[in-house]
Amino acid sequence: MNEVFSPSTVPTPPEGWVLLPPGDAALTRRVKAAGPSWSVQEKRGRKVFSQGTWADGAVVARLREELLAERATEGFARRREADQVRRSLAQEAYVEDFEAAVREFLRFHTCYGELEARLARLISEHATPVGSGTVARTQRIPLEERAEAAVIAWMRHQTTGYDKLVIPRVKGKRREVRRMLAARSQQLLARYRRGEATSEDCPLSLALAL
Repeated sequence: MNEVFSPSTVPTPPEGWVLLPPGDAALTRRVKAAGPSWSVQEKRGRKVFSQGTWADGAVVARLREELLAERATEGFARRREADQVRRSLAQEAYVEDFEAAVREFLRFHTCYGELEARLARLISEHATPVGSGTVARTQRIPLEERAEAAVIAWMRHQTTGYDKLVIPRVKGKRREVRRMLAARSQQLLARYRRGEATSEDCPLSLALAL
């Protein structure tokens, strides 16, 4: 049985227990499946971060040795290589699909086709890396919504003064500012969709010129 505690509520562990640090998911899974354990998790905002797992030290040591022995075999090395190839191919396919979804959302006039392609590529390169923590990596919303959110997020940081704004620590104020800036970004994108001429000081043109 695995119980979950926050760092401030962890009781005194039984004698002989040790804290297994986070980082080795396979070992942690085996330890939890092998017997009683305590998971220590800290919540920061909407995210939960593991602080490690308490379990019997002898069990942890035995499972670690078993796992090390497995990882030293040729079979494990071949499986790992195959998994890396599979993940790489899956990532390449996702990046391609995501970039296409971004372009579908942008839908610039044909006179801005080259700019649309460049913008979609920049946003995809920023948003899709594994572990980036961006909205593009979430599976909770459809791809089309991820693409739109990624465009608006990129524009918020690249075409507005958002990063330099001093926003009052009032509940809902940051969300309000983001909505306002998102509306401005949508208005700017609409001009490119209509094929309107842009000035030299257009924030999007300036951002892409960097």
